[in-house]
Amino acid sequence: MSAKDSSDTHQVIGELFRSMNTKRSDRASAGIHRWADAFPYVNGELFSGSVETPRFSKIARAYLLHIGSLDWTKINPDIFGSMIQAVAEDEERGALGMHYTSVPNILKVLNPLFLDDLRARLAEADDNPRKLLNLRNRLAKIRVFDPACGSGNFLVIAYKEMRAIEHEINTRRGEADLRTEIPLTNFRGIELRDFPAEVARLALITAEFQCDVLYRGQKEALQDFLPLDAQNWITCGNALRLDWLGICPPTGTGVRLQAGDLFSTPLDQAQIDFENEGGETYICGNPPYKGNQWQTDEQKSDLKAIFDGRIKNWKQLDYVAGWFMKSADYGSKTPTVAAFVSTNSICQGRQVDTLWSPIFRTGHEIVFAHTSFQWANLASHNAGVTVVIVGISNHAGPARRLFTESENGETSVRSVPNINGYLVPGPNVEITPLPAPPDKRAAMQFGNHTYYGVDLLLTRAEAEPIIQRWPASAPLFRNFLGAREVTSGVPRKCLWISDEEQAKATQTPPIQQRLDRVADARRKITHDKSAQALAAKPHLFREQFEADHHSIVMPAISSENRPYLPVDVVGSNFVVGHKCYALYDAPLWNMALIASRLHLVWIGTVCARMRTDYSYSNTLGWNTFPVPTLTEKNKADLTCCAEGILLAREAHFPDPIANLYDPQNMPANLRAAHERNDEVLERIYIGRRFRNDTERLEKLFELYTKMVASSGAATKKKKTGASA
Repeated sequence: MSAKDSSDTHQVIGELFRSMNTKRSDRASAGIHRWADAFPYVNGELFSGSVETPRFSKIARAYLLHIGSLDWTKINPDIFGSMIQAVAEDEERGALGMHYTSVPNILKVLNPLFLDDLRARLAEADDNPRKLLNLRNRLAKIRVFDPACGSGNFLVIAYKEMRAIEHEINTRRGEADLRTEIPLTNFRGIELRDFPAEVARLALITAEFQCDVLYRGQKEALQDFLPLDAQNWITCGNALRLDWLGICPPTGTGVRLQAGDLFSTPLDQAQIDFENEGGETYICGNPPYKGNQWQTDEQKSDLKAIFDGRIKNWKQLDYVAGWFMKSADYGSKTPTVAAFVSTNSICQGRQVDTLWSPIFRTGHEIVFAHTSFQWANLASHNAGVTVVIVGISNHAGPARRLFTESENGETSVRSVPNINGYLVPGPNVEITPLPAPPDKRAAMQFGNHTYYGVDLLLTRAEAEPIIQRWPASAPLFRNFLGAREVTSGVPRKCLWISDEEQAKATQTPPIQQRLDRVADARRKITHDKSAQALAAKPHLFREQFEADHHSIVMPAISSENRPYLPVDVVGSNFVVGHKCYALYDAPLWNMALIASRLHLVWIGTVCARMRTDYSYSNTLGWNTFPVPTLTEKNKADLTCCAEGILLAREAHFPDPIANLYDPQNMPANLRAAHERNDEVLERIYIGRRFRNDTERLEKLFELYTKMVASSGAATKKKKTGASA
């Protein structure tokens, strides 16, 4: 039909689009070419608007002919999301926080959200005609709403799964050829961009046709398929600014029979009304994530419109938090259950209280959750993201379901009384910073800050010539450790000069020059009183923390890929910088606690993240870490474990921590030393090894709750005694 040199391919396609948008009765007057008249009238506004198409090269035309020969009746709607992610520019994907979701991961949301319940009701109904009819009526009224629908994958998969259940009902009732009673208009969505919004609508139409072919046959499906309905169920706009109740409104609140009573209905009852006359509403999706540091001004404004006035620290929230809060607001107006895929950061650190406290105040609870897991999909720009899935409702039943994925990819599920904002079984608690450990552990201090005194730091190449020319200056230099130096094993040098040594420092010209630059730099910070005061003492760091014998050092930032935190022990000739924390002259059993799997999962849960890396905190991570009362034997055993870890590292000198704790190449003896440490410590907690991280967190939160209650009681008692 088109020329082999592709010169008119664009014209042929444009004419086909025009034909499919024109009723047969109007084609003659519209001047449609006869060869295009064979194509059906499609309607549905799929081919409306401009029909201008790009010019094709010969290769592009060959590809077009090839894909045209494929059987598109079997197309998986999964391809649409993959297509959009593949063609989107890197900048656009980043700006929108775009992460397309594959079918298996969609089902991790939809199954516990409502599909598992529908299948359970189908099993209970067996072959009872009235029970099957009741369930079919329920299916026809269910509405699925995705307020970040992208190319519509959540809606499409929900539709196809519901059609499969409906077909099974019809088959058991002897009505296998019956037309579907599940309307596409029950599947609503919001999408920010025009193109994926149109694709979402096309995907739903395609899914409907595929299901009709599968369950009713090709002839019946084609008979009912065209022309398409021009109605549009996908709204193009900013979901955080639109009124969800206007897009997916409740149509009634009459209650005659609760959904849970469905199968105890008297068989002679003529009509079933479910929880509300408009049917059940389920909200789902995979909204854009966008951490607070990556949000545009417009996105920050979106969150402000939702959270400002409710909570103070809303600016630290990820962008996805807006969808959870909007869902809770929607659920406050009409019963619903909502579940979203999200980055796990909304269930970690200080975001937990900031987001989940206002949600819990609306009466919503977490009814099911998948703890952190990695996913992959079919897209060429595969989104390697660590995510969680969280489902919320304000009409939850007595049990909650918590899904956990093991290292080998197997998923287990537990029924628990409550799931808190950290996705841990237990009461809703907020982990708040403590100024000091509540037990006999050593205090953890910040490292020493140069405070606009960058000239106090030197590379080894800068320091060595000074020491060689002025040997008397050698005592003024110390080894310096920041986070990078701890993991690389290559310390820098720093000037560590006491007030008594300041006069000696002035006798070394390069050192005096550096101190002059420090003084100048500090004096320029006129708005900072501390900097002004320190300008008079340019030889000093802001802090002067140092050890008499040794320091236990923990970098403030650590890669999430390491199986353990990179804690180390150094001698008294090391100065610890402000990018690390330190326990000065602390007993070695303190290191065993930090080097444990238990402490790693606690830090990963209650502390914030720097991108995906752990952001350690002394007040929020170390001081709050619940530790049982340790006997002297416990401390001796843990000391041996810490020594074992250090000796295992020493056997691989000079390999640095960065190499030794590479998860793919961790030496066997070092891994065994950590396993021994975990074995000893975990037996102190529960008398055996924990089965998984979920069990570890459950125990830690139990102990934390007791620790806080005990601390509160002690404080109250102390205040009562003081007032007496």
